[in-house]
Amino acid sequence: MFPPKELRDKAGLKPACKVVYKLEGGRLIVEPIPRLEDLLAEPSMVEITLAEFKKFRHQLSKKAET
Repeated sequence: MFPPKELRDKAGLKPACKVVYKLEGGRLIVEPIPRLEDLLAEPSMVEITLAEFKKFRHQLSKKAET
């Protein structure tokens, strides 16, 4: 059995999309798993310069060595 088309559309469920099923408080939650292409098309939530990235990576490397 499938949910009605109106509910599928509102939930962003498209043909052949993958979903995650969860039980929360006795309720079945169905959520679409976003495709990588869709995620890459969204604007970045965080912006850093290459210099900031390299500095952060260097700090993480030092931390991992200790």
